[in-house]
Amino acid sequence: MSAQINGSLILLINIENEPLNPYIPKYFLFIMKTKLIALLLVVCVSFTYAQNFKEDSVYMRTHYEKFEYQIPMRDGVKLFTIVYVPKDQSKKYPILLNRTCYNASTYGDFKTYGHPSNYLVKDKYILAFQDVRGRYMSEGTFDNMRPNIPGNDRKNKTAIDESSDTWDSIDWMIKNIKNNNGRVGMFGISYPGFYTAAALPDAHPALKASSPQAPISDFFFDDFHHMGAYLQSYTAAFAVFGYQKEGQTKDDWFMDEIMRFYGKQVKDGYDFHLKLGPLKNITEQYHHDNFFWQQIVDHPNYDEFWQKRSILPHLKDVKHAVMTVGGWFDAEDLYGPLNIYKSVEASSPQAYNTIVMGPWGHGDWANEKGKSTHNHIYFGDSISTFYQREIERTFFAYHLKGEGQPNLPEAYMFDTGSKQWRKFDTWPPRDAAPLSLRFAENGKLYVNQPVPQEAVFEYVSDPAKPVPYTSQTEGLTFTPRSFMSDDQRHASRRPDVLTFETDPLQEDVVLSGEILAKLKVSMTGTDADFVVKLIDVYPQDHPNYEHNAKNIVMGGYQQLVRSEVFRGRFRNSFAKPEPFKPNEITDVEFPLQDILHTFKKGHRIMIQIHSTWFPYIDRNPQKYVDNIYKANEEDFIKSTIRVYGSSSIEIGGNNKLNTKLDFKK
Repeated sequence: MSAQINGSLILLINIENEPLNPYIPKYFLFIMKTKLIALLLVVCVSFTYAQNFKEDSVYMRTHYEKFEYQIPMRDGVKLFTIVYVPKDQSKKYPILLNRTCYNASTYGDFKTYGHPSNYLVKDKYILAFQDVRGRYMSEGTFDNMRPNIPGNDRKNKTAIDESSDTWDSIDWMIKNIKNNNGRVGMFGISYPGFYTAAALPDAHPALKASSPQAPISDFFFDDFHHMGAYLQSYTAAFAVFGYQKEGQTKDDWFMDEIMRFYGKQVKDGYDFHLKLGPLKNITEQYHHDNFFWQQIVDHPNYDEFWQKRSILPHLKDVKHAVMTVGGWFDAEDLYGPLNIYKSVEASSPQAYNTIVMGPWGHGDWANEKGKSTHNHIYFGDSISTFYQREIERTFFAYHLKGEGQPNLPEAYMFDTGSKQWRKFDTWPPRDAAPLSLRFAENGKLYVNQPVPQEAVFEYVSDPAKPVPYTSQTEGLTFTPRSFMSDDQRHASRRPDVLTFETDPLQEDVVLSGEILAKLKVSMTGTDADFVVKLIDVYPQDHPNYEHNAKNIVMGGYQQLVRSEVFRGRFRNSFAKPEPFKPNEITDVEFPLQDILHTFKKGHRIMIQIHSTWFPYIDRNPQKYVDNIYKANEEDFIKSTIRVYGSSSIEIGGNNKLNTKLDFKK
């Protein structure tokens, strides 16, 4: 067992509760040993992969030559870039570029950590890894989700964005790196996925193929927020993104600030966050001098600050090939890949544009574990290998080398219920039959059937006793991932969770496409969050899976398939929140993101609705305040929430978000 200790983004987790995530672009893991308080900085890969990475390093040293450059941008700032060039000079090679805020120097010892995959490494590309502006060994000032400048003029030396930095980097590499074939591809997972997407507008003509993977698209809907609600589980991340470095460095300059929050043993993160109290205590105790935290506190609504940081409106007139990749169980960036694909599809019909969604958590396609599982659910064998070999490899080989045929459908989607890949010529599928789920008395859920609309279902939501987001007790985590397919029996047993389920299905039911929650609600308070969950209930005789601990019983398992939280104050506009009027029936409509899942014969379909989801999501005081980040303890009140029988969950068909829900104004 070995560990690499030099820098990159770090993350604190409890080693007993959080599995190591096996891919490099997102984070290094900072593990607190539970018995010894010894601190171990580990590359963000499972130790089970350590030997493979050593072998990869030997291959890289044998077949590649390494160079390091400081590439000048139009305004004079220089960006640190590591480049590996195949030693075989008998032919020319395309360039594969990864731009990252997570320390390009970690790639500096002839390691790629499985990303790009070994298939791409052995197919021979010129591999380039670059620190973005203001990070690690690059010059300049860092800006989270730096706003795009539409129609950026290459001659303007002061108008810089991520697209212009990419343009300048590609232009320099094409002219200065030996033996390149004049074609460039980009790839990246998570934040590097955003940098890949951010290069699509006003792209350099040499950029021929881009693969944004688990890309962030908009920080008000990805990562730090979901539908305007703050992800309290991200609290530790602000140290990484909220302090500027001093000079060029290969080390993590934010370590001391991380330790202010996580330099302690915590076995129960739910209890820790609950005792922490209102979000204002985070400001006072941990992040009072953190510029990114202060930006979030100062901009609780979807104002101009957030709007100009969304890349989606700028994905126009894309001329080269794009393959967006995501995981159906990505707790961090599910909104991003789906909406980046749809934005390119809508505005650039001439572009080669495809999407791949597999049964993965965040970035799990970048390494192969043999048995493909997410949390307690087994999906098959070698699914990531299939993606790397048959999909990603094919995409880059065709568009960068002219080898083979693309042979990729418009949408390569994994059905998470039937557990098989499916191909579609459009996404969402144009022939998907619409399906409506409606709520009735005695916890009944009906499919495409009318129900009494005068029915009323209510629960008392208490911010002092919020609904846990996971079935298991865990310590402090950075971004919880396993819960996206977790067992929901812990929630269905609570009185503050509405639970509706069908009878056992008499035949398979396939749900595909977009999901829209259309709720009619009232409350005794003046604000509330709404969590809607779509769940697959297994039959009681379902066999257990070999990879699980013995206490994980799959008979009667209530598997989370899709879920979302919505902050009710934004029901008419994300930019202009408004309180509810007590006891007045009000429409609340919001999307749950897309789905492809077969509910098998003998299973049941379940819907759960509740108003807390802790500590994944922060607590809504339930009394309207202008800024929840500044709410006081006394602002948090109990509220009786009512959901009416005229509500429904609409899946497939021509679902569109209520036009009142203005994302812009």
